[in-house]
Amino acid sequence: MNFASDNWAGASPRILEALAAGNGGLAPAYGQDDLTREANARLSALFGRDVGVFTAATGTAANSLALAALCPPYGAVYAHEDAHIIADEGGAPEFITQGARLIGIGGLAGKIDPARFETVAGRASGPAGRLPVPAALSLTQATECGTVYRPEEILALTGPARERGLKVHMDGARFPNALAFLKQLSNDIAPADVTWKAGIDALSFGFTKTGALMAEAVVLFDAEKAAEIEWRRKRSGHIVSKARLIAIQIIAMLEDDHWLDLARHANAMAALLDKGLRAAGHEIAFPVEANEVFAVLPKALIERLRQAGGRFYEWPRGSLAPERHPGPDADLVRLVTSFATRPDEVEAFARLAAG
Repeated sequence: MNFASDNWAGASPRILEALAAGNGGLAPAYGQDDLTREANARLSALFGRDVGVFTAATGTAANSLALAALCPPYGAVYAHEDAHIIADEGGAPEFITQGARLIGIGGLAGKIDPARFETVAGRASGPAGRLPVPAALSLTQATECGTVYRPEEILALTGPARERGLKVHMDGARFPNALAFLKQLSNDIAPADVTWKAGIDALSFGFTKTGALMAEAVVLFDAEKAAEIEWRRKRSGHIVSKARLIAIQIIAMLEDDHWLDLARHANAMAALLDKGLRAAGHEIAFPVEANEVFAVLPKALIERLRQAGGRFYEWPRGSLAPERHPGPDADLVRLVTSFATRPDEVEAFARLAAG
């Protein structure tokens, strides 16, 4: 009953098979191989345009390098106050951009409030030199609360950002889960509709949480930007010599929409968990749209669940409206499902939560 993080799961068997099959022989290093070129071409096909691609081994590296391509050292990057780049990456984006400042903006359910964004960005329009120059906006898709931006919600933020001359980054560590959900609303939605067509300049496309061993891709919708990043990637220690092994994983993920199948399973397990906890009488804090469930549970029950083998984390309450904050005897917890989550694990947890 491990719902601590989708990072705790291993790799999809198909990924391991692809790595074993592609491991033999020799190939040029540092991304000069045919498999890396094929992965790049497949990503261009997926997004329906020529894109620049560079791969990374970690999501933090992908986010930080993408922001370095969009934001100067003296600039400001706006993001939700609970965004991974602010709350979980130890200042890495500020380090790799060589000084850009991360500025958090509030909003319920993990989504940036457009009015708050306009207000905060507007404050930086005063006399030069007082505040960092507004340079980039970063959206998290799916959000840290497991909610998903619809295309019109993205446009409501990218439109004002572009009017102010900002570039827009998307942290897509759980982009597959977000797209799987959006396709439930309309199967016609394509990756392009919630990225470059909606005003996104760079996407950190996460494959690791979805079920890769270790593979992230930064997709730059201005292909020429990719060339600017190479020296930053090398100077920051994130250039991978055996890049074909990351490319193999990306190719295997994109083959027959394996990435979406894995995400759909994780999302379905979250929906099952949501149903079970609601049936047990517990409040669910945010709409369950991707593979995360946020529940308000009594502290005594939290302890019993842990003693029974449950794994999960208590979570900050900032994205909850104040009137919905748990009382002194309860807490907000996050439960994350993955491609490896089994229905019997979910059902067992829900039964214990009802006891």
